[in-house]
Amino acid sequence: MRPFTVLIGIVLGSAASITFGLGAVLIVFCVLAGEHPDLKRELPQLVGSLIAFVLLTTASAASFLGQVKARPWRGWAHLATVACLSAVVVLYWPRRN
Repeated sequence: MRPFTVLIGIVLGSAASITFGLGAVLIVFCVLAGEHPDLKRELPQLVGSLIAFVLLTTASAASFLGQVKARPWRGWAHLATVACLSAVVVLYWPRRN
């Protein structure tokens, strides 16, 4: 396996595990929202993060498959992965208030 493929695989695995974790937290928040109303304030940010990581996971999965199978569209998938990863970095970059 080529080093670039391994790197994309690492991004894919990390994004997929974060997506799974955020999805599990969302389920727990939805179950407990009736008993703990303060959790409802966190839902919009949690859903936004989940969407961002679902997009990153999808893009990196396409990039990984395109790279492994040497598909002609893999360059577009790589570009989508870089764009999604950049968006996640911007989303979580520390801001001074």
